[in-house]
Amino acid sequence: MEDVLDQSSIDALLAAVENRSDEQEHSPPQVFSRRGRDMESLEIKSYDFKRPERVSKDQMRSLQTLHEGFARNFGAALSGFLRTIVEVKVAACEQMTYSEFTSGLPNPTSFNLISADGLEGQICLEISPLIIYPIIDRLLGGNSQDLFIPQRPMTLIENRLIGNVIKRGLSALSEAWSAVKHLEFHVTATESNPQLVQIVPPNEVVVVISFELKMSSRAGTMNLCIPYAVIEPLMEELSNQSWFSAAKNQRSKDVLDQVVRNLSQAPLEVTGLLAQTTMTFGELLGLAVGDLIVTETPATRPVVIRVEGEHKFHAHLGQYRGSRALRVVGPVLPPAAGTPEQPPGT
Repeated sequence: MEDVLDQSSIDALLAAVENRSDEQEHSPPQVFSRRGRDMESLEIKSYDFKRPERVSKDQMRSLQTLHEGFARNFGAALSGFLRTIVEVKVAACEQMTYSEFTSGLPNPTSFNLISADGLEGQICLEISPLIIYPIIDRLLGGNSQDLFIPQRPMTLIENRLIGNVIKRGLSALSEAWSAVKHLEFHVTATESNPQLVQIVPPNEVVVVISFELKMSSRAGTMNLCIPYAVIEPLMEELSNQSWFSAAKNQRSKDVLDQVVRNLSQAPLEVTGLLAQTTMTFGELLGLAVGDLIVTETPATRPVVIRVEGEHKFHAHLGQYRGSRALRVVGPVLPPAAGTPEQPPGT
């Protein structure tokens, strides 16, 4: 048996489908949970399963803070090496897939593979030719004003020159990571075409820290690519914020030790105050050779040793190996309220 729909039945079915579509569009999304939630205060975010965020926001902030210290140290090292002001700062810190990272890099470029003794795998350090050739020009005595950026791989001499810059960058990177773990970074290979290097699968999640380098009127970028698999053993320490305070305490102790060392070598003026008295201006003008100035201080009273004008010690006046000497007998104690300062033994 065949059921034949007339035109009125077809119109009714189409109207029902349209009404149901309108209801679905205007109906709020349903959230199924064991506990009831207020839809007005609930925040719903889109999630891309093709790009899973394996690094938490706290860990990303820790990485960014860590590499901000690296940027400061690297900028200071480059400024001293090139004898000009070089500014290095963090431009971005994000996670993406390795294929997305390599697809956004220029070709040719300076693509360096870096390994560390305490980590499994390799990381990448890419430096843009826009800043590499001005640095090389500076090292060779140029001023970089009319510099032409060639679109070719670097020569052996240029690689050798830029290698000195990378060594200083790896030294600053090791210093920055020392707050988490002692790591010694070294370059294992250098390539000009990033598409030819596959240190991890294309869909592997990597953390990319982008830096901006400025030198005089030239500027360029530098990217540090760290695969998640490489730093996964250190994620717990990055999540724990205690290493920030530990690093701060360590820096404070180092600064204190340095201040103590510097102050221990500072010269000080030490004088002995034998006695004190008062006189008028007329008496001072009338002083002549052979006159005696009488004080109220007994000869047996200890002498006050002053350091940079401050009363510090009491001492007895004497002689040592033919020279006048002061033998310290005690510190100058602050007088109590309403009482004059008293030397020891009085």
